Amino acid sequence: MRLTLVGLIYEVDVSELDEAWAMALAAAEDRARAAGRADLTEYLSLRNANDLKRTIGKDWLLDTFASLAAEANATGAAIQIALEDKHRFKVGDASMVGSSLSLGKGVRMLLVEVGWPRIPRDGFIRGGGLALAGIRHFGIRGANQILRLLLNRDGSPCWVVAGKVEGHSEIHEADLRKHITILLDDSRIRPPHH
Repeated sequence: MRLTLVGLIYEVDVSELDEAWAMALAAAEDRARAAGRADLTEYLSLRNANDLKRTIGKDWLLDTFASLAAEANATGAAIQIALEDKHRFKVGDASMVGSSLSLGKGVRMLLVEVGWPRIPRDGFIRGGGLALAGIRHFGIRGANQILRLLLNRDGSPCWVVAGKVEGHSEIHEADLRKHITILLDDSRIRPPHH
């Protein structure tokens, strides 16, 4: 699939492994249903539904960041954009498998990582959630955030800042725009000491 965003073109390849996994889960669900295994059918159905919600959450986060960068580029920002679909990263002791989007401007870099554990040895998401995302500003640790993908009251996926328990505040485009503003803020670049 090819996606064009305000003059920016980047390739999005659906992972063949993800496709094969989805087909295998669907076939297993069909076999469980045919064998009368309601418990297994229910589990596999839930797994498929959760994988769909994870994909929707991942796509929204990465597409929104890419759109905001493209919008900034339309006004001369010159942000370099790169998407990687086969990406692994750590959050605590758990390994997340997913995608990353790197946004670079000169020496500045904003890395957005989104994923979830795929196999038991990857670990689990502490505190629950369907997926995790890391928003990392290289050299500006205080601006970094870890997001958790949860389901809101109506059952739709939503991103919240990990660690915030009371009144889960959903992340919106305006919150992501602040990260683009930080990336473009040249006043945060320290001049070299002589």
